[in-house]
Amino acid sequence: MGTGCCFPVNLDRSFKFSRVPSRGSPRSPSVANGTEKQEKNELVVCFGEMLIDFVPTVSGVSLAEAPGFKKAAGGAPANVAVGIARLGGSAAFMGKVGADEFGYMLADILKKNKVDTSSVLFDPNARTALAFVTLRADGEREFMFFRNPSADMLLRDSELDKDLIKKARIFHYGSISLIEEPCRSAHLAAMEIAKKAGCILSYDPNLRLPLWPSAEAAQKGIMSIWDQADIIKISEEEITFLTGGDDPYDNNVVLKKLFHPNLKLLLVTEGPDGCRYYTKVSYQDFLLLSSPIVMDSSCCLWLTENSVQEFKGKVGGLKVDCVDTTGAGDAFVGGVLTKLASDPNLLKDENQLREALKFANVCGALTVTEKGAIPALPTKETVTEFLPKVAA
Repeated sequence: MGTGCCFPVNLDRSFKFSRVPSRGSPRSPSVANGTEKQEKNELVVCFGEMLIDFVPTVSGVSLAEAPGFKKAAGGAPANVAVGIARLGGSAAFMGKVGADEFGYMLADILKKNKVDTSSVLFDPNARTALAFVTLRADGEREFMFFRNPSADMLLRDSELDKDLIKKARIFHYGSISLIEEPCRSAHLAAMEIAKKAGCILSYDPNLRLPLWPSAEAAQKGIMSIWDQADIIKISEEEITFLTGGDDPYDNNVVLKKLFHPNLKLLLVTEGPDGCRYYTKVSYQDFLLLSSPIVMDSSCCLWLTENSVQEFKGKVGGLKVDCVDTTGAGDAFVGGVLTKLASDPNLLKDENQLREALKFANVCGALTVTEKGAIPALPTKETVTEFLPKVAA
């Protein structure tokens, strides 16, 4: 058997292992609407960009043909932070906006949604990023960005609120902050602080090709931090892109090319069809499981220190009339992280994980029924109301 510790565990054959700011101030004052005292077991810090989305008032037309636009707060990490707060969770946003009217507006929106803004910075020398979003008739999007450079790209590692990161249970981020310096170095430094503090690292690449110098640079940049995340959420399109054109529905592709040894949970969103999940439970986690195991002398399982129990599956989605898919993935992530922050052990229990993903699927589905990201993010009460309608 080697030198690893091992012991016999008798299992019943039927047992399934479930595997903002005063103007001119560089940093928003700590008016977190009651969230000043954050506990590590509940706080989610979302790091990255926040910007203004301009969404056409009419779907199915080009930007030039649009008769008008609806202004909405956006930026994936900020969307996730608001999504968590709307669901009753504890969230903080860490990033930089311009010391301009849009920047002040975004900080105010975070505050009104009870997101901790104590780590929002304001740059007097750069503008807040803007994005014009083209809506096709089916609600899918195309983007045109204005950020050359925008304030979010100029965040420096010396400006990081290290104490806030250390308080977090979960540190969440995307890939857009990896594109340019100095923000890339700030991003990497923040991840290192979070990892050393014992935070769960959550990664949603949120591919936006127009922002990268090339497709090759995007693939390399996204994958450069892949093996450090504990949780990763990706879409079908991102699987195809990151694997060089492989079938996003092939479990072998996902497991062999995207599931790294230290990953605790890989999520693949499938729009209205729900999501897939891939996870594992280590030997050490097995020892900590609180649910009883039914013993039966007819079966004996040997576990060593290197043993791993895995589970994977699919959770159905909620069918709705799609108006705008902006923010749907962020709402899904917000739902997952809200549940995980309150109970990290759900990663070790498949039934609990499936319930959390069902909740997250409803969050994503409800968000596509309105235009804009943050305005459409649902409350916990609304999600609970729609949960019984989720497909099995």
